[in-house]
Amino acid sequence: MTAPVIPPSPSREEYARDYAAALAANGDETIFDRAEPIGLFVAWLADARAHEVNDPNAMCLATADADGVPDARMVLLKDVDARGFTFYSNAESAKGGQLAARTSAALLFHWKSLRRQVRVRGAVEPVTTAEADAYFASRARESRIGAWASDQSRPLASRAELEAAVARETARFGDGEVPRPPHWTGWRVVPSAVEFWRDRPFRLHDRLRFDRVSDGWSKTRLQP
Repeated sequence: MTAPVIPPSPSREEYARDYAAALAANGDETIFDRAEPIGLFVAWLADARAHEVNDPNAMCLATADADGVPDARMVLLKDVDARGFTFYSNAESAKGGQLAARTSAALLFHWKSLRRQVRVRGAVEPVTTAEADAYFASRARESRIGAWASDQSRPLASRAELEAAVARETARFGDGEVPRPPHWTGWRVVPSAVEFWRDRPFRLHDRLRFDRVSDGWSKTRLQP
């Protein structure tokens, strides 16, 4: 078996070469002058939309199974406001079952082009029926049909089996409206802690953590 090619740690010369780019993206000392995390996150997300090649709203969702073993996968953020970070999926999937059993989760956003990341931890609550209906209605028709066709996380004999299910559901709905399946919904991670990280030369990174307190948020700079 061939050993994987793992990039070595950057040399001093490589750090020096990349310093200007890192400073341009993350050298503004006022970037952390915020009293709460949501506004800062929205600003960073706007930067990511301008620089990331695709899916700037992609995030890693970490949960735990019935044995307490961590599980993680990439999902898409679909809304963020003072209440928290919202995403949607199949409630009968592996993640849906884990969220039902353990109502807390962690999120990680990593924007490679900006050399930044954001970590979120908090309780998980379901969105309202109206919220789920509204977002589902905004999806492409083919995606709505796919939500009916896919028994997410269940074994699949072949791609042909899935395509046959899509064809069946397409025929069933015809030209009519495709409603939201009862098992398709959304969740909101209500943050108790949000940590912002930005790359700085020689691994002397900047870290800022917000923790929810009774009257708002506390703010702490962390060692790199």
